[in-house]
Amino acid sequence: FEVKVISAHRIPEKVQEYSKSAREAGIEVMIAGAGLAAHLAGAVAAHTTLPVIGVPLKSGALSGVDALYATVQMPPGVPVATVAVDGARNAAILAGQILSIKYPEIAGKLEEMRARMKRDVERKSEEIEKKFAG
Repeated sequence: FEVKVISAHRIPEKVQEYSKSAREAGIEVMIAGAGLAAHLAGAVAAHTTLPVIGVPLKSGALSGVDALYATVQMPPGVPVATVAVDGARNAAILAGQILSIKYPEIAGKLEEMRARMKRDVERKSEEIEKKFAG
């Protein structure tokens, strides 16, 4: 994977160049996080047909609500899959789910993660039930 810091408003030509060349570079899913006006995910999606996942980031007076609306309200034909405000973890998991179609080993890792989550909840439930058992 790659990590880049690119601004849709301050260096839009870099966003366009990177997005257009992503498939050729071997990238299969793109995750874009942005706050405030949050145009990054949409700008990326405008220049690629790869799946784009938008992560609205909490910032400014509206605590990320503006970023959520800007990320989720895309015009027809330019989709951005949007996760919750500050939902980078779910964005990574969604990217893994998309990639698991092609890479079965990722599917296995996702299944292991879900099994761990299940065990953790069951353990916490038992602890709480014991604590409050009369």
